[in-house]
Amino acid sequence: MPDIRTWQLATGAAVLGLVLAAGAVTAAGPWESGRRTAELDRAAEARTEPGGGHRRPAGPAPAPSAPPVLTALGTAPAPATAGRGEAAGNPARELARRLEPLLRDRGLGPRPGVSVVDLTTGRELYGRDADRTMIPASTVKIATAAAALSALGPYHRIPTTVSATPDARTLTLVGGGDATLDRAGLRTLARRTAGDLRARKVTAVTLGYDTSAYRGPDLHPIGVNGNIARVTPLMVDQGRTDPGSTGAADRVADPAGDAARVFRELLEKEGIAVGGDTAPGRPAAGSKPLTEVLSPPLADVVEQMLTRSDNDIAESLARQTAIARHEEPSFAGAGRAVQQQLAVLKVPLAGARFADGSGLDRAGRVTPRLLTALLTRAAEPAHPGLRPVLTGLPVGGFTGTLESRHTGTAPGSGLIRAKTGTLTGVNALSGTVPSPDGTLLGFAFLANETRSPTEAQPALDRLTAALTS
Repeated sequence: MPDIRTWQLATGAAVLGLVLAAGAVTAAGPWESGRRTAELDRAAEARTEPGGGHRRPAGPAPAPSAPPVLTALGTAPAPATAGRGEAAGNPARELARRLEPLLRDRGLGPRPGVSVVDLTTGRELYGRDADRTMIPASTVKIATAAAALSALGPYHRIPTTVSATPDARTLTLVGGGDATLDRAGLRTLARRTAGDLRARKVTAVTLGYDTSAYRGPDLHPIGVNGNIARVTPLMVDQGRTDPGSTGAADRVADPAGDAARVFRELLEKEGIAVGGDTAPGRPAAGSKPLTEVLSPPLADVVEQMLTRSDNDIAESLARQTAIARHEEPSFAGAGRAVQQQLAVLKVPLAGARFADGSGLDRAGRVTPRLLTALLTRAAEPAHPGLRPVLTGLPVGGFTGTLESRHTGTAPGSGLIRAKTGTLTGVNALSGTVPSPDGTLLGFAFLANETRSPTEAQPALDRLTAALTS
């Protein structure tokens, strides 16, 4: 029933419309692989545009707040107290009545933590162990995204650079931390490099590669597996052995060396002879940047990371935050930087620990109230640059990690937008949903010590669906 699905998704987009000007809402769909087609086009265009990493792309800036957008669309929510009786006069009591029976579900473990807020005011409408620190799993990506956007801005782009000696015969491929770099981007870089070399009458070079942008161990505590590669500032296709794969996939042992190998092959296809070994190291003395390719704007990168729950991008964004804050770009330094940057946003950080950017490390801790505070900041008129935290959340029944949940005629289909979190014994969901009177709610449901995701995920979905009814 495509007409119903399209209507549901359009309704959800209109209610959420926190970043989109009224005209942009119509042009925003459809969604493809977790990102709007228009955003995919912008990302592809960003690959071919030269320029600085902070250059602002063409197009409308984020809208300042939700109410003017909703008014322009003719969908402005009614006041929360209009004609709703006791439910409107005491929403906390109504939420407690709806949620507490569902929170007794054994699938949620012994003590789930909950926070539900009104995103237009930031007022918490319901809380249960909302200040208890818990393992967040991938819901910590909300914090990673907010920190990176706050530190760098939504238009920041991450460069991958080729440096050359004055005679242009010794090249170094310099990784800047772009975890979205694919073979198409690397091919563009090779073509530009070959063009510059031919202009200088250079047809033979040596090539090295530089990963010094990051420090410390590059191996995540869980090790290399299908969910994450070694954390390095230089990689292509996220180190996947099958470049066209998505989701969990086998990874190469040395993503940086593999990217340099691919770049060497691409240079040779452009008619540039590459001699000697391709080895790691800093650019040779006197080297200067020759050419570069840039990542998509950070807003697009954040949306991709959240929608797909991309661990490689999440770790990259945490380290970019560390670089921006002059912290060591390592796991430890990135954790400090994220905490420092979130403190600037004045959100409750008591007990929080950011062990990594992705949430794969079980040593990480957040509270439900911290997650809803971050969603509130992302909705505020004072923080338009944080809107991708909201627009990147998967849409129930449609995109990313919620594509197979809240499907069909389920109450939350097309309306619930939330970041999932799943580890062994940990299940979580945090995002936004419109209530029946049009109020946009932010929620965080964290469940630790769960028995299985097949029990926990439906229980979480029933909680979020209850917010729509």
